[in-house]
Amino acid sequence: MTQPLLLVVTPDIELAEQLASQFGTSFQLLAFHTPEEAQLVLRQQAVWGLIADFRGCERGGHFEERFIEEFRLRFPQGTAVVVTGASCPEPLERRLACNKFQWLRGALNVEQLAEKLRPNEPVPAAESQPADVGFSAWHESESDTVLTGIARRFETNIPKLTMMLADLEVAAKHDVTVLLIGETGSGKTFLSKLIHEISPRRNQPFLPVACGALPSELIESELFGHVKGAFTSAHADKEGKFIAARRGTILLDEIDVLGPEQQVKLLRVIESGEFEPVGSNKTLKCEARLIVASNLDLQPLVEQGRFRPDLYYRLNMLKFDILPLRARKPDIIPLARKFVRELSARHNVRVERIDDSLFAALYRYPWPGNVRELENVIQRAVIYCRDGVLSAQHLPPHVVMCQAGPSNDGTSLGSEPHDFIDARTRRGQRVAVSEREIIEEALFKYNYSRTNTAKSLGISRVTLYNKMKKYGMSK
Repeated sequence: MTQPLLLVVTPDIELAEQLASQFGTSFQLLAFHTPEEAQLVLRQQAVWGLIADFRGCERGGHFEERFIEEFRLRFPQGTAVVVTGASCPEPLERRLACNKFQWLRGALNVEQLAEKLRPNEPVPAAESQPADVGFSAWHESESDTVLTGIARRFETNIPKLTMMLADLEVAAKHDVTVLLIGETGSGKTFLSKLIHEISPRRNQPFLPVACGALPSELIESELFGHVKGAFTSAHADKEGKFIAARRGTILLDEIDVLGPEQQVKLLRVIESGEFEPVGSNKTLKCEARLIVASNLDLQPLVEQGRFRPDLYYRLNMLKFDILPLRARKPDIIPLARKFVRELSARHNVRVERIDDSLFAALYRYPWPGNVRELENVIQRAVIYCRDGVLSAQHLPPHVVMCQAGPSNDGTSLGSEPHDFIDARTRRGQRVAVSEREIIEEALFKYNYSRTNTAKSLGISRVTLYNKMKKYGMSK
């Protein structure tokens, strides 16, 4: 008989490990850092019970309140234990008071939870019937959404990305310019190739241009071409990417590095397809489809005068945000399995089994280098695998110790040696990173209105000021 599924939501890794040790023989236990990460399982699996640790609730309690309400609606007979701090946000407190949740305040120990959790009758399955759910088994199942092109697939279990892929598939089939925003290594080039492959232009060239890798004086020549004698080293006519792509697709990566004059010319190409090669008066027409990408949100650059508003509004009509890997926790293990299959075949290394210790280490690590870093880490693990069993011992030490370097969004996730940072300090650093990201996202959303930002986060303006000062946010 399949064990009942217990869902645990807690940012406290030590607590999750203690719960796994305590309940591992009675339940199939799945642990997640945030309710956002746990939401997909809640919607697709038959969940017997929930332990929700909301002691660090920082956003006014609105999402947490909706999360436990959804649990109660889906599983009316399910057992739910919610833990909060002595001070609980009003929306969450109201929900807990009005519903039959088991509510614990303040300090917590595993023995208290053990008394609250006594398996009764398993709850009925949700509409989507679960498979046998264990840590490895669940992550081995097919992803919720798969977007497939000629040679590649983009797979995800994240609802936000699911919706994005559905919209992107529609846009890909039309002759429109697409803007992709995402950190370095998050998959912008991969997704651009996939857009090309599912578009009517799939049999034409795909040409990526890394604008950030080119000297500013050569970008125009690379894109538009030049005629002989246009500048000192122009010894012959050169065909630019806008012509070389024919009726295919051009990816302009790191679009934010373009200067004002180059932005004007790009806007003209997007709107009319017309341009002149450097040093020429002859007008040519680009027939290629453009995909532009950046690892920076362009709106703050517009506000700083570094990016033209007219170009921004033209591109922002079809903008797609690619989540960093640290915000895609349920995708980590399926991606790891995929990379193990591909890289073991490429390097001719026999991998018969993947130990759960490897998955646990991958799941804890914050992945500042995103999917690209995960692929490189798996490649390293595969080439060091000698006995057919891939485990945490084959991973780099910094991944096993959850000691990350700077992320590609400029946020430092820790740089000191593991021996000098205790577990509590590391957890505090991770919480600080998440809090800063939440505040930055809210500030962008409300155009840096501190009043509206504070209101949306459920905190006072004074608290917001103090937190912005704490994290060096000077806007």
